[in-house]
Amino acid sequence: MSVPVSYLAVVLIWSTTPLTIAWSSESVDPVVAAGLRMAIAALLGLGLLAVLREPLPLNRRAQKTYACAAIGVFGAMCCAYLSSRYVPSGLISIMFGLAPILSAVLGQWLLDEARFRAYRWVACFLAFAGLGVIFTDDVALGPESLPGLLLLLLAVTLFSLSAVLVKRCNGQLNPLAHTVGSLLWSLPGFVLVGLFTGTDSLAIEVGSRSFWSILYLATFGSLLGFVCYFHVLRHLPPSTVALVTLITPVFALMLGHLLNDEPLTAGLWQGCLLVVTGLGLFFWGHRLQPERSPVS
Repeated sequence: MSVPVSYLAVVLIWSTTPLTIAWSSESVDPVVAAGLRMAIAALLGLGLLAVLREPLPLNRRAQKTYACAAIGVFGAMCCAYLSSRYVPSGLISIMFGLAPILSAVLGQWLLDEARFRAYRWVACFLAFAGLGVIFTDDVALGPESLPGLLLLLLAVTLFSLSAVLVKRCNGQLNPLAHTVGSLLWSLPGFVLVGLFTGTDSLAIEVGSRSFWSILYLATFGSLLGFVCYFHVLRHLPPSTVALVTLITPVFALMLGHLLNDEPLTAGLWQGCLLVVTGLGLFFWGHRLQPERSPVS
């Protein structure tokens, strides 16, 4: 697969995912919509593994990796789906754009990674200041949005924690097998939450926007998107891949406004700009530091 095509696919899929999450929950319970998405994606993935004759590792190390990844697949996605009924879809993309920063912070505690330099702490301040601006926007977000904001914060935290734990496992799995195993591990969680919360029945109107959104997210968001992402990550520098997190929030805000009539206020744009600036400084701030001259 062409690397530029894969990169473009990741940008498009990640930009449209928040909006289709909101659409998939319009006439279907959010937990049901998320669970169906993962179940369909898992079945498609198993079929693809069979066609490619690629095994699905089931050893202890692989199972541990799947379990850690499922924290993000089940925990983060379940919270994100539930939040979609309280907040604009574009905000989901902005919040998940912070995942690399949170992953780096958690990596210092769990992976003994290098301590942040000063510019990275400034970047964190800018990004979270941007969230503060967004959270105080009474037009885009009202008092009824608080549950959605809390769910989104939990979703991004779980997603970031999952990424760090997967890295610590170092399972060295095939990307497709990794994705399928994680999806399978996530399914019992969706079933249990559905039973505990008393979700609606599985009746879905074929041809509705929710129906097509679930199929789109299963095929592209959960399967093709991950495969393209791992393909890009293998062939491009991490700094280039990180550009995706700067591009997608802007696209997601515009799509939510144009296709879902979501408010697009000055406060929302200002907060988004601060978050994107913080992300940019976090990834490329080292280039602003003057090089040290060699000691003679």
